[in-house]
Amino acid sequence: MTRLFLQMGAISATLAVAAGAFGAHALRAKLEPRQLEVFETAARYQMYHALALLVVAWVASRTLVGATGAVQASGWLFVAGTLLFSGSLYAMTFTGIRALGAITPIGGVCFIAGWIALAVAAARLDV
Repeated sequence: MTRLFLQMGAISATLAVAAGAFGAHALRAKLEPRQLEVFETAARYQMYHALALLVVAWVASRTLVGATGAVQASGWLFVAGTLLFSGSLYAMTFTGIRALGAITPIGGVCFIAGWIALAVAAARLDV
């Protein structure tokens, strides 16, 4: 799991940087200010949680058996949150389908649950 979360975090961070640059340069003249703000929010939260996946990988490398489930849950919740939260905002920006915004809070709940799971894992660490 450590390697997988490290790889997913690095790939997600790469995509977040690319999305941020794309938004700042290619989309600035094409989107309304509110749409650009939504796009930037998606990229920002993707980066936050890409970094969180790197933390998950680090914690997983130091985890005893008792915390393994919480660490894995945290990582998968961050992945799901990124796909649902950032993904729905990206899709909404490009398609104009505002109904996709109904998915965004589900991703936010995944992020919150991921942070809680990471806290539980940290409480079980033997450091």
